[in-house]
Amino acid sequence: MIAKGHMINERYQVIKMIGEGGMANVYLAHDTILDRDVAVKVLRGDLADDEKFVRRFQREAIAASSLSHPNIVEMYDVGEDDGKYFIVMEYIEGQTLKSLIKKRGALTLAEVIDIMDQLTSGIACAHDSYIIHRDIKPQNIMILDDGRVKITDFGIAMALNSNELTQTNSVMGSVHYLPPEQASGSGSTIKSDIYSLGILMYELLTGKVPFKGDNAVEIAIKHMKDEIPSVCEFNPEIPQSIENIILKACAKNPKNRYDSVMEMHNDIKTALAEEKKNQPKVSYDYPEQELEETKVMPNLKDLETEKSTEVPAKKKSGKIVNIVLVIFSILLALAIAGGAVFAIVYSKSTEVKEVEVPDVSKMSVVEAEQVLKKQGLKVATDVEEKNDSTVDEGSIITTKPQAGRSVKVDTEITLVVSTGASGMYLSNYVGENYFEIKGQLEAKDIYVLIEKKEVDSKEKDKYKENIIIEQKPESGTKVVEGDTVTLYIPDIITEYPDFVGEAWPISDIQTFCDEYKITLETDYKETSDYPAGTIISQSRGKGNKVMANTTLRIVIAKEPKKTEETKPTEAN
Repeated sequence: MIAKGHMINERYQVIKMIGEGGMANVYLAHDTILDRDVAVKVLRGDLADDEKFVRRFQREAIAASSLSHPNIVEMYDVGEDDGKYFIVMEYIEGQTLKSLIKKRGALTLAEVIDIMDQLTSGIACAHDSYIIHRDIKPQNIMILDDGRVKITDFGIAMALNSNELTQTNSVMGSVHYLPPEQASGSGSTIKSDIYSLGILMYELLTGKVPFKGDNAVEIAIKHMKDEIPSVCEFNPEIPQSIENIILKACAKNPKNRYDSVMEMHNDIKTALAEEKKNQPKVSYDYPEQELEETKVMPNLKDLETEKSTEVPAKKKSGKIVNIVLVIFSILLALAIAGGAVFAIVYSKSTEVKEVEVPDVSKMSVVEAEQVLKKQGLKVATDVEEKNDSTVDEGSIITTKPQAGRSVKVDTEITLVVSTGASGMYLSNYVGENYFEIKGQLEAKDIYVLIEKKEVDSKEKDKYKENIIIEQKPESGTKVVEGDTVTLYIPDIITEYPDFVGEAWPISDIQTFCDEYKITLETDYKETSDYPAGTIISQSRGKGNKVMANTTLRIVIAKEPKKTEETKPTEAN
C-alpha cells in the first residue's frame, strides 16, 4: 500500500486507497498539474517483476486508451515510477453495480433496461475497436448518482487479433459470469462478452446469479450444462421479450447467441414495445451442447512451448477434465512460485540476530520509522490504512509483525495507519424514497431521524408521500459511525372547506371525513331561514387544519313541522 501524500511520477499525490484487486491496488490521487482528482491503478509490488503480469497490466492501458465512450472510464496516463507500474484514469464517484444489488436485490425493469442500454452501447464501442473486455461483472461496473453507467477494469481485455491468448488467460474472468467456451478452455470472442452481459442482466432482474456451487469447477460445469433459470418464473410481470434477450445472450452454443452486442442493444431498446412483449419464447437453431471445440491444458512443464490439443466438446468427461486441469495448473503454478519465495526468504533469514518489535502505536509515521530503524528493522514503503475511531488520523494503530514479537534484524515492518473513524460523504437524497435511504445509511451505522415538514395543500401535487424533500446535513457533508442524519418528508396541510350555506350531500362530507380519519356527527335544526338540507354551521370552520382522529359536527337545516290550526267551536 502506498502512503497518503506520496507523489507518483512527481505529479499524482495519493489521497487514499479506494480499491484492492488481485493484480493492482487503486488509489484516489490529485493531479497536481491539471488540478483534478484521478484514480491511479498501481500494479502490486510482488507482480512488478513478473514480465507476464506487467504486460497484461500495460495491455489494459493500451486497450482502454483507444476507447472514447461516455459509458467507458476514460484513460489519462500510463507509466512506471521507481519500479511501480501505474495507470491514471478518470475518477468515478459512485458505487459498483454489485454494491447496488447487495443493497437492493432485484432492480426494477425500467432500471435494468436503462443500465443494460448503457452497458451494451459501451461494450459495442469496445468491440468496434477490436477489443474484448473478457471480465464483465457487476464489480467492474460503476453507477453514478445521476444513473450514468461506467465500465471499468479492462485489466484482462484482449485485442481480437492478438496471439497471446493462453489457457491461463482464458479463465481469468469471474466464474459466475464465465462463458461456457472459456470455462472449457477455449478462447474468447465478442460472443463471450455477450454471454457475460446476459448473466449480468439476469442478476439485475433477480438480485442473484443464475448458477451457484461449492467451488469454481462446479459453477463452471453448470455454465456448460445447466439451463439458465427463467426470469419470468421469478417475476411473472417480466415480459417474455425480456427473457428472450437473456436466453439468446446466454446460449451455451455461441452460434445461438447474438451476432453482435449492437444487435442485443437494439433488442433491449425495443423489448417493451407492445408488439414485442408477448412474443414466443426464443428457440435455438443449433444444438446447445455442441460447442465448436474445447482446448485441453498442456502439461505445466510444456506450457510455454507446446500449443493446446483440441478435442471435441461433446465429451462430458473431456470438459470436466479440462476445467480441472486449468484450475489445477494455475494453483500448481502459484504453489511453485510461493514455495520459491518462501525458500529465498528462509535462506536469507537464517543465522541472523533477533530483535523485538517496538511499540510505535499512536506515533506519527515519521516517528515510528525512526524508532524501528534504530532497532535495526526496515520499514515497508507501502503502509496499510485502516479505519479506527480511537486513533487519530495519520497515527499508527499497530505494526505487522506486532509489537513484542521477536524477529530477525532487517525484517521489514509494515505500518498500519489510522484513517480515523470510518465515514462517508452524504449524497443529495432529495427526491428519493426515505425507506430506501434510511436503510442504506443505517447499514453504515448512521442514525436516521425522519421528520415531517408541513407543506401547503395548494402545492401538494408537487410532493409524493414518503419522498425526501430536505436533508440535514446537506449533501457533501462527511459523516461517521454514530452521526445522525435527518430526512424530511412532506406533511401536507389540508384545510377544512366551507360547508356552510350549501346543501352538501351528506355522503360527500362523509367521504371527506373518511379520507382524513375524522369522525362526522350530524345534527338537524328546524328553521325557515334556510332551505332544507343546507349546512347551517360546522364545528371546525373553513381554513382550520385537518387533523386525524378529531370530530367534525355539522348542523343541517330542517323544514319546520306544520302546526294544525284550531277550528272555532260553534255555539249551541
